[in-house]
Amino acid sequence: MKRRDFLKGSAAGAAVSAVASPAIAQSAPEIKWRMTSSFPKSLDTIYGTAAVFAKQVAEMTDNKFQIQLFAAGEVVPALQALDATANNTVEMSHTASYYYVGKDPTFAIFASVPFGLNARQQNSWLFQGGGNELADEFFKKFGVVGLPCGNTGTQMGGWFRKEIKTVADLSGLKMRIGGIAGQVLQKVGVIPQQLAGGDVYPSLEKGTIDAAEWVGPYDDEKLGLQKVAKYYYYPGFWEGGPTLHAFCNLEKWNTLPKTYQAILVNAANTANTWMTARYDMQNPTALKRLVAGGTQLRPFSHDVLDACLKATNELWGEISANNADFKKVIDAMQAYRSDEYLWWQVAEYTYDTFMIRSRTRG
Repeated sequence: MKRRDFLKGSAAGAAVSAVASPAIAQSAPEIKWRMTSSFPKSLDTIYGTAAVFAKQVAEMTDNKFQIQLFAAGEVVPALQALDATANNTVEMSHTASYYYVGKDPTFAIFASVPFGLNARQQNSWLFQGGGNELADEFFKKFGVVGLPCGNTGTQMGGWFRKEIKTVADLSGLKMRIGGIAGQVLQKVGVIPQQLAGGDVYPSLEKGTIDAAEWVGPYDDEKLGLQKVAKYYYYPGFWEGGPTLHAFCNLEKWNTLPKTYQAILVNAANTANTWMTARYDMQNPTALKRLVAGGTQLRPFSHDVLDACLKATNELWGEISANNADFKKVIDAMQAYRSDEYLWWQVAEYTYDTFMIRSRTRG
């Protein structure tokens, strides 16, 4: 390169730098937001996922975008997280959308519904099967943007004071169970109770409720539920792969630079993967401890599962008849589920079943 050309290039580069620096500074403003969780700090994985999200945002912006995290009850009660975000009490929240079925039952589908998708299928539907697009369209009606931010994997069926051998044993049972799953179980005789995580143990201990579901072995052990109920049932058919969301106030979202919006999306994606991996690591050892301590593992009978599946399909028909949003989303999810299990039964299920049998045979 000739010296004259080099100098011209250097001058041009300096000019570009002079123009670009202020532009870059403007696109990376210093922002401080607040985020409320629906979970207590003691549940270090489900609460901790929001902390992972906030840390990622800070690191990707060189601490220019900071999100201060608050546990349930520090700003608003656990089950008011979405409302606090929509009305801009806080800019963000970390919660489960099925807590808000009282506003519209469609909220539940983007978290988990009875006999829905497992964790991998849920992520596949949301990110590749059009689920997130449907969610965006729906959530905007309530003034929020929702970013998938965690999945617990299939949950347990909960803690019971007595054995559940038949459908009749569910009649009159007072059970802590959230969202639309409670409406399904109500059809088979259960009296559903919606309680925040911090209220589950005292309610079960006092006998205010007869049974309670929360998450799985690791979190359930932390809540001490094994101390107040003996029988631990599986699977939690109402939560095959429940997604948590990081909700953002829609107006605040629209004020962000595109780079910051992308950073929020990518931070949520990291947290989404982190939660599932973390629970998959923690649950096996927690389950061993529970069983060693006297917990009685019990599977739900096929009769109970069949009755609940029938009740679920009846409920979907009833809601769909009066709610176009719900029908649109549940039909899309169920069609995706059908194709997923067509594939699952060929490879995933066959492989897992063989490996589980091999393990039990030693």
